[in-house]
Amino acid sequence: MQDPRSKYPQPPYPKQQQDMPGTTEKMSPPSDHGEQSYQGSGKLEGCAAIITGADSGIGRAVAIAFAREGADVLISYFDEHEDAKETANWVTKTGRKAVLAPGDIKDEAFCKSLVEKAFQEFGRLDILVNNAAHQASLAKIEDISAEEWDTTFRTNIYAQFYLAKAAIPRMKPGSSIINTTSINAANPSPKLLAYATTKGAIANFTEGLAQLIAERGIRVNAVAPGPVWTPLIPSTMSAEHVENFGKNTPLGRAGQPAEMAGAFVFLASEEASYITGAIIPATGGRPM
Repeated sequence: MQDPRSKYPQPPYPKQQQDMPGTTEKMSPPSDHGEQSYQGSGKLEGCAAIITGADSGIGRAVAIAFAREGADVLISYFDEHEDAKETANWVTKTGRKAVLAPGDIKDEAFCKSLVEKAFQEFGRLDILVNNAAHQASLAKIEDISAEEWDTTFRTNIYAQFYLAKAAIPRMKPGSSIINTTSINAANPSPKLLAYATTKGAIANFTEGLAQLIAERGIRVNAVAPGPVWTPLIPSTMSAEHVENFGKNTPLGRAGQPAEMAGAFVFLASEEASYITGAIIPATGGRPM
């Protein structure tokens, strides 16, 4: 057992910024995706999954964990090709199949194509992880353009609807959908107004969809991360904010992507067979 306060680096972190959407290799300290620590036990043996935003951050950690639990993974990402290839390398090292699928999930046709690609490559789809997200930190509502608002909603919540709508008719009983919401769903950061609003919508979407499709034997749940150390942070926040990122949690630090993966594995596995419409907080102690 390890003290959760000191298991990973604590702020202050080095001041840093990146251009959006950011890359993993420039993170200081580096993110941990469970590359050296996650050990599988066959919980998802023979399953096939789509994971959006799987090139880096939480998406990469989930891809690694799913593969080590026995699942093939379709890695959906925008255009971060090098990061996505690194995720694929970790998946294939386990002996599982990794399929790279770059493209824009804001487009419904592309979302439909992801589902089709999963069936072409794997012959099945057991798990859909709606994880990809867009955010921008803006101090005044006047600074939020209509385009920025639209991009945030289409990336964060429209895409989840598009993918669920395409996947559900082809998923079998026992399959599951796992959405990534956020502490911002319950405790919105004012400078992340558009992002936080979508995360509230995702929480509601998760709970409503779970009830709508329970009769099909498909479960729908969500994970609500708190501050997590991913490329999204230095690419969307000021250097001063990055320096103290996560300090406001009871555990006193940012979470690492590796610390999120177990919740996704649990919700996808048979161990969670009676859980649907739930949201698991992974917030470092900040209450939901």
